[in-house]
Amino acid sequence: MTNSFIRTHLRTNLATHRGRRLLTAATACGLAVGAAACADRQSQPTTLAIVNGRVWTGDSATPWAEAVAIANDRISAVGTSDEIRRIAGDAEVVDAQGGMVTPGFIDSHVHFIDGGLALSSVSLRDAKTREEFITRIRDYARTIPKGEWIRSGDWDHTNWGGELPTHAWIDSITTDNPVWINRLDGHMNLANRLAMEAAKVDRTTRDIAGGSIVRDAAGNPTGIFKDNAMSLIDAVAPPRSAAELDRALDAAMAYVAARGVTSVHNMGTFDHIAVFDRARQQNRLHTRIVAQVPLSQWAALRDTVKVRGRGDAWLRIGGLKGFVDGSLGSHTAAMLQPFTDVPTDTGLFVTPAESLYAWTKGADSAELQVAVHAIGDRAIRTQLDVFERVAREHGARDRRFRIEHAQHIAPEDIARFGPLQVIASMQPYHEADDGRWAERVIGPERAKGTYAFKSLLATKARVAFGSDWFVAPPTPLEGIKAAVTRQTLDGAHPGGWVPEERITVEDALRGYTTGSAFAGFQDKDVGTIVKGKFADLVVIDRDLTTMPADSLDKAQVKMTIVGGVVRYKR
Repeated sequence: MTNSFIRTHLRTNLATHRGRRLLTAATACGLAVGAAACADRQSQPTTLAIVNGRVWTGDSATPWAEAVAIANDRISAVGTSDEIRRIAGDAEVVDAQGGMVTPGFIDSHVHFIDGGLALSSVSLRDAKTREEFITRIRDYARTIPKGEWIRSGDWDHTNWGGELPTHAWIDSITTDNPVWINRLDGHMNLANRLAMEAAKVDRTTRDIAGGSIVRDAAGNPTGIFKDNAMSLIDAVAPPRSAAELDRALDAAMAYVAARGVTSVHNMGTFDHIAVFDRARQQNRLHTRIVAQVPLSQWAALRDTVKVRGRGDAWLRIGGLKGFVDGSLGSHTAAMLQPFTDVPTDTGLFVTPAESLYAWTKGADSAELQVAVHAIGDRAIRTQLDVFERVAREHGARDRRFRIEHAQHIAPEDIARFGPLQVIASMQPYHEADDGRWAERVIGPERAKGTYAFKSLLATKARVAFGSDWFVAPPTPLEGIKAAVTRQTLDGAHPGGWVPEERITVEDALRGYTTGSAFAGFQDKDVGTIVKGKFADLVVIDRDLTTMPADSLDKAQVKMTIVGGVVRYKR
């Protein structure tokens, strides 16, 4: 089917169904804000218009259009280019030049402040050798003051064959700076000698439940700390200043806007909410944020919501994030059977099952949303059991339980997500990354249940997509390619790793828009291009649904609009 045929068909279809597509004032506004505000909005002139586009609305009733009109911060009309031009008046008119227009991408899982901080720290993600790893740290250390901690990093030991780094690699080049740098999954950190001395960690230091200290043959710490054991060094690392955190937020917002992201779900702390509050009060917040805090602090969140409510469309609270296990790359994911490459190990629980139940039950009794990190099949089953038990005990309500990552699912548990109404909050880029090495860790049979996008959708499960930034880049276009092709970053699977789980471009788009909006209780405001919703839009230089799938990551974001304001323009 040619593009000209599609455009002709669209014009005919849009004209025929104009009444259904260009919603009446009462219907369009009434759904969102009520009759009084609705009447006021209808009198507001167009402030920005986009024409000559392939507008994917995300609305099943009218999935495609050509143009969009915006009045201040809301979508005021969706239709043909001619229709929108007629109501544009003196407003700026953006010519999409046949490119695609989508709802703003919603990243359902980020560590937003950490991502912003990492932008100005040493970058180790693509260090391919031990030597390159060391050299980058040395060069960065030369640029900072004596005594300043070196943090972030995002290193990946699989890049150089799997040998874990040790403090001995870097002690001689960091004699003036404590080092505390994370593996890219955030479940394993490397400390140099200065950092361990500051924490008084030595061979006599005991392991911590839910974590481990890697030791050499003599029992001395190598500098690698996993999961809960990382708290030993975290406790002595100096806190970031308010100014540092504010700069990190500003950098993060600009960075994701350039990638089409208009909303994020932040997996963070109460301290992060304070950063977001400052930005909101100073009118600096231009990424919508759904802020989650640790599940163990559910009572504090309950009390906070009682005092301040759940926020607004820019900053929403009321969600909690917990952990069942660690990560596959760190061999701390909780598995039903031992790892293929370490047959004596089945991973670990970061949080005991009884605590997960007690905290989930308490949070749910306070009508707070619960999202829990679970990567291994044993972890996922455990949390599904907890969710099922709590929902049964408390009765039906719109709770929107979430499992974050849901990476390695036992076949019999895939079918539980839909009936239990548990959202699978997943990160497609992880599939492209982990697919390089995961089969060595869990074997080909268990890999069949890894990132089971298509199987989950087939069970009518809700799926939300995100990035896990800083762990992976916050680039929805790369994530869409990963979900559609399942190709791995090393190019070893051109036909896709576990190709049976490939999904369509529109399925992937829904994951980053309607799926994530639902997961964050944002679906009344954003996620689709519908009259009355907030004007969060992305203009892309080409139609993702018609271009070759293996080139999806080559598409470019031309413009990002948040609340009717252009926040990025290429």
